[in-house]
Amino acid sequence: MISTGFIRDTYAASRILKFSTDSLFIHVNYSHKVFDYIDNPNGFICNTMMRAYLQRNQPQNTIFLYKSMLKNNVCIDNYTFPLLVQASTVRLSEAEGKEFHNHVIKTGFGSDVYVKNTLINMYAVCRNLVDARKMFDESPVLDSVSWNSILAGYVQVGNVDEAKVIFDKMPMKNVIASNSMIVLLGRSGRMSEACQLFDEMMEKDVVSWTALISCYEQHGMYTQALDLFMQMCSNGISIDEVVAVSVLSACAHLLVVQTGESVHGLVIRVGFESYVNLQNALIHMYSTGGDVMAAQRLFDMSSHLDQISWNSMISGYLKCGSLEQARELFDSMAEKDVVSWTTMISGYAQHDHFSETLALFQEMLHEDNKPDETTLVSVLSACTHLSALDQGKWIHAYIRKNGLKVNSILGTTLVDMYMKCGCVENALEVFNGMEEKGVSSWNALILGLAMNGQVERSLDMFQKMKECGVIPNEVTFVAVLGACRHMGLVDEGRSYFNAMTRHYNVEPNIKHYGCMVDLLARAGLLKEAETLIDSMPIAPDVATWGALLGACRKHGNSEMGERVGRKLLELQPDHDGFHVLLSNIYASKGNWDSVLDIRVAMTRQGVVKVPGCSMIEANGAVHEFLAGDKSHSQINEIEEMLAEMEKRLKIMGYAPGTGEVLLDIDEEEKESTLFRHSEKLAIAYGLIAIAPPTPIRIIKNLRICSDCHAAAKLISKAFDREIVVRDRHRFHHFKDGSCSCMEFW
Repeated sequence: MISTGFIRDTYAASRILKFSTDSLFIHVNYSHKVFDYIDNPNGFICNTMMRAYLQRNQPQNTIFLYKSMLKNNVCIDNYTFPLLVQASTVRLSEAEGKEFHNHVIKTGFGSDVYVKNTLINMYAVCRNLVDARKMFDESPVLDSVSWNSILAGYVQVGNVDEAKVIFDKMPMKNVIASNSMIVLLGRSGRMSEACQLFDEMMEKDVVSWTALISCYEQHGMYTQALDLFMQMCSNGISIDEVVAVSVLSACAHLLVVQTGESVHGLVIRVGFESYVNLQNALIHMYSTGGDVMAAQRLFDMSSHLDQISWNSMISGYLKCGSLEQARELFDSMAEKDVVSWTTMISGYAQHDHFSETLALFQEMLHEDNKPDETTLVSVLSACTHLSALDQGKWIHAYIRKNGLKVNSILGTTLVDMYMKCGCVENALEVFNGMEEKGVSSWNALILGLAMNGQVERSLDMFQKMKECGVIPNEVTFVAVLGACRHMGLVDEGRSYFNAMTRHYNVEPNIKHYGCMVDLLARAGLLKEAETLIDSMPIAPDVATWGALLGACRKHGNSEMGERVGRKLLELQPDHDGFHVLLSNIYASKGNWDSVLDIRVAMTRQGVVKVPGCSMIEANGAVHEFLAGDKSHSQINEIEEMLAEMEKRLKIMGYAPGTGEVLLDIDEEEKESTLFRHSEKLAIAYGLIAIAPPTPIRIIKNLRICSDCHAAAKLISKAFDREIVVRDRHRFHHFKDGSCSCMEFW
């Protein structure tokens, strides 16, 4: 055509241009070259080229060509403006759309139903439902496209009421409209209405089934999603990728791998197993269900892996506890996004690898990756467990500096971190600055205040919580009863315990009963505590019996202690703490033969006593000390400080409580053993490494012994330092020779 000159014939050129633009295997640039050969393109040819640009996702070129048409006085018709309005819709440019609307009015095409429909759709997609509805209401002719366009606009913005008005007025409710309403109703949580509409549909397509199944899956109604999928298959409806992904997600949540395998088989038969979204859904389903090897096989065989594939596989290994394989896969990733880092960091935190959590977080920052709120929740959790206050404060500063939104979860984690590091005022500052305060936020505050010895303030916050309209849940009452327990408020504890069911419809669970038993037992009401255990409507757990056993040891009730101790060893023979408590009860009576029997039994059963361990953060690093530890790099300085501590304490009248050392050794050896307890070593290091007035903060894995408690009070006075010790039960704030626990611990 070029060589013969026929390319300049308008009709002949329009035919080859039409073929070129309709053929997806021909690049749009080639079509543009054909277009450029035409000397005087008419409106049809220009519309053809504009449509090609629009179909190839080049809407800006559609608009540029229109400007050329205006410049060259090319005839514009009712097919031109829909293309232009669609181009502005794709670009989400309402301003351009309004300009074309003005051109429509000026050129006299305002009454054309095709043009009007594209304008209604443009305004609706751009979320301007006022103008969209105005055009719809003023249109003299409405067809199914008009109704579907305005309905889609209300569906997009989530306006259920207006969408229902439009849907009810539709002269013909087509499948597209019904499907849109099912999606909207499901998204709005109105599942019963979505189901009713689905059931009333005379005609359903694959989208109808997919829409309702997806709604079920998104609302956690996984069993219903699978049931409807089975019904869909039995009706002979062919499945698509979207419904398969939703069903596989439901299988993953229900942990029904066998059903997931059947869906996998169906996907293979249909022939879209290689789709990357389906591959990811299958990997997630298998790994979540515990079949990580099947997930790995899919991962290895896939030729279309994306970031989600890698992240799903890492998550699968972490869920199965295979941290090494997860880390190996993580390290082999060519590119890591924030989800990759967060998945690995959260995995470490969830499996109690807190040091690795912080180390990987530092690596993430070093590689210029920005953490999100989810990442920071896991890192703050690690800081809390390690009592790494400096790093926790740094993360809080990072949040403020980078303007990250402190949502309810992140805010609650910050409150929890500060409370468990003994920084009550910092925790309150975070809490008061939170825009969203969920029941978990209040629970963290109430429990944190109680742990830090501010019981009255804790119970005041419980009252304020109720005044703010937040309904207490079972965790709240664990915190409130815990507050009463920390200060021996027996009458108040009884009152709150009785109010749970009477006023708040919260049935006491094992933790609530455990709190009450501990409260009564600590107050010396051992018989009442045992009676409560016997009257429990649920079987008491070992922690409840253990609280009574600990109180028997504290209050010197050897008879009950021996009876409860023997019962506990029957219930949980591998628990080291119960062996030790019973051994201590025997030792306190001088019954060394029974002590020896307990220790022989521990050896025979492979029960190892968890050693006392104290951690302290200094200069951004966490240091650990065991009882009698001599492995620290500054042990010589620590030894010198221990000697100075002992010297000052003796001047103040301190006498070691050798009754705590329940071993058959002489008194001098007992005194030496006492002064090498892990918390004293940590305090000595804190006095060396942490300059005043910064408090010395220590976390202890076991309950602090009475001798270390007494010594810490005197050390705080002798060295004029604030010492904060968090043991397994609560905080002890030592200052000026006194403790926040007021001797009730």
